[in-house]
Amino acid sequence: MATPPVNQNFEGGPPPAPPPPGTDMTGICFRDQLWLNSYPLDRNLVFDYFALSPFYEWTCNNEQLRLRSVHPLDVSQLSKMTGIEYMLSEVMEPHLFIMRKQRRDGPEKVTPMLAYYILDGSIYQAPQLGNVFAARIGRALFYISKAFTSAASKLEKIGYVDSDNEPAFESKAGKETIDFKEVKRVDHILASLQRKLPPAPPPPPFPEGYNPPATAETETGTETQQAGESQPPTLDPIIDQGPAKRMKF
Repeated sequence: MATPPVNQNFEGGPPPAPPPPGTDMTGICFRDQLWLNSYPLDRNLVFDYFALSPFYEWTCNNEQLRLRSVHPLDVSQLSKMTGIEYMLSEVMEPHLFIMRKQRRDGPEKVTPMLAYYILDGSIYQAPQLGNVFAARIGRALFYISKAFTSAASKLEKIGYVDSDNEPAFESKAGKETIDFKEVKRVDHILASLQRKLPPAPPPPPFPEGYNPPATAETETGTETQQAGESQPPTLDPIIDQGPAKRMKF
């Protein structure tokens, strides 16, 4: 059985041991470019490449099959054993391979534990679903809190209510400049939306024999018309003054 090489640092001591397989190792990545340059990465050799990574547990059932010169992914042999094993669940040669770690308690009874994916030769541990949800919810809450903080700061700039319950607004029109590009952009959006709307339909006609009630405008127009007919035409004070009177000396 081949053992992973032990690297020595410059001080002569061994490097710190990686965390044991099965723990949270989502922050590390493994890639062996020398192996990738020497062998093709396909479904037959991908397990040998995965066994070089720190994610591999050497006490698994697959390693026992390798010692007996049996392919480590032989399902017919793995189903007869119990314990920790690795299975190749998804394959998209030669770019993506998904390796699932599971515990086998019987031929038909397995419990999934972790998942690893090999993307273009780089091996990663897939995060658990609960951690993904926690990260997404935490990020959403961060941006929501940031939005409320920004809105509160803008409301403070608009004004506040003093102790006498009288609104006191600070005039900042001279300090703040108007972004005309933003105004034109909003006008353009409103105009485009108005063009998309259908025109307003005409009002329905009145039924036969129905007289619409007189409104204030119609009453005002009628009174003006009657007043204009009853009053006599005004005379021009310059023309209609009769014969000119001469002064007598």
